Amino acid sequence: MLFKNKNITRMLAVVVLVMGAMMPVAHADDDEGRQPAVTNAKWVAECSACHFAYPPRMLPAESWRAIMAGLDKHFGSNASLDAADANEITVFLEKNADTRKKSHESSGKPLLRITETRWFKSEHREVAARTWKLPKVKSPANCAACHTKAESGDFNEDNVKIPK
Repeated sequence: MLFKNKNITRMLAVVVLVMGAMMPVAHADDDEGRQPAVTNAKWVAECSACHFAYPPRMLPAESWRAIMAGLDKHFGSNASLDAADANEITVFLEKNADTRKKSHESSGKPLLRITETRWFKSEHREVAARTWKLPKVKSPANCAACHTKAESGDFNEDNVKIPK
């Protein structure tokens, strides 16, 4: 009887250890949308002047570097900044960029659109194509149209409201 209890105790200990080790992994996706927003006044002022200021964690550093290096042709607009402002924003974006290797395709060149990332495609796979064309949405790049707390960096599914 004592031998059986030792085995049960050992098995229980192994299960508890395995579950404990998996907890951070299991909750990583749940917390994805709830990460606190990092901010920089220059980034907010300059990027929000034309569009939603996309959180740095949405792209890896090499993508942010490429975007910042091409501000004169920024998705069809000239968004050029003086060197000091561009440098401050670039440093901020790089410091807070996504560091997960698996979240971005490795095509050899940096992705310039968040909507092209593996992560974005996976998270939005159930969104109907017609949703992106709604007048209040217009495109997949308009995060704040559906993510009611996007401005504060909260992209949790619980706070999604698809406009009519």
